[in-house]
Amino acid sequence: MSSEDLLVWIEGRIGRLRLNRPEALNALTHEMALGIEKALLNWRDDPNIDAIVICATGDRAFCAGGDIQDLYNTGRKSPEPGRKFWRDEYRLNALIKSYPKPYIALMNGITMGGGVGVSAHGSHRIVTENTMLAMPEVSIGFLPDVGGTFLLSRAPGETGLYLGMTGARMDAADAIFAGFADHYVPSARLPDLVASLGADVAPREAISQVEEPAPGGKLKGLQDKITQAFSQPDALSCVKALEAMAADGDEWAEKTRAMIAKNAPLAVASTFAAIHKARKFAALEQSLSLEYCFAHRALAGHDFLEGIRAMVIDKDRKPDWQPDSLSEVTPEMVEGMFAPLGDQEWKAA
Repeated sequence: MSSEDLLVWIEGRIGRLRLNRPEALNALTHEMALGIEKALLNWRDDPNIDAIVICATGDRAFCAGGDIQDLYNTGRKSPEPGRKFWRDEYRLNALIKSYPKPYIALMNGITMGGGVGVSAHGSHRIVTENTMLAMPEVSIGFLPDVGGTFLLSRAPGETGLYLGMTGARMDAADAIFAGFADHYVPSARLPDLVASLGADVAPREAISQVEEPAPGGKLKGLQDKITQAFSQPDALSCVKALEAMAADGDEWAEKTRAMIAKNAPLAVASTFAAIHKARKFAALEQSLSLEYCFAHRALAGHDFLEGIRAMVIDKDRKPDWQPDSLSEVTPEMVEGMFAPLGDQEWKAA
């Protein structure tokens, strides 16, 4: 990691973190994740630090995800570097969730995948008019990780299944509705918010001075359709329900069906299963452990590297999924992705 990729400093009684790879949409590298963890551990018991603020350079992206190009480059040679990255990244996600001090994430711009992991588990999650949040991992043969399945399992109704299986994008209002964020603050007011925090104003009071009702939002109005389509016993049944709705002229259903059809079938079915499992979990760490089972196997499998190749490397957008249809995905395949790993299991500490 360049020392400039992650900026760490103290401003008054606030610990500051800034993701600083704007040319890469502030994609999170392994070294950046370790750097955030080190800073948080240093500040956790420091009586001179009252709160943490994490932000990013530029308005275009907070963090577009993990550095999947690097995962592709290393994963073609060995799965172990990627597995080490995920073990450490998931440990950071758990640390943020349990952090004893206010952790204020300014999710200004594109926030996806690993970017969600370093923001949406915080205590105060801010979105702006620039926010575009998504968990689009199924499009590269993966599943919503970094605790994404846990967050999705807590979304209203069947919203989490819709978001996870399609990779659909959320604006600020949708992110708040789905439980990925708490407050809307216009980006022009973020400096005022940080200044108030630096002047020892309590986070809730500082936010209340600049927050506004979030404009936009579609998810709330789609609840009846989402429930009709995704209240099904398995992923394939969801698609069949969408097909039936589309046959009756429902344009949203047809668009949703088409979104799922582009994604890796095994990843879609595994996402459905993981979200249902997460609904019974009491703690984020349980979802991280389950996600790691999938991730551990994904790097030794076919779809993940093929998905990155098609979407990021060659950009032909013609992935050769294996299997290539949901009808070919068996329950045994899905459960195999989540089977225990023995001494390779992920642990928070």
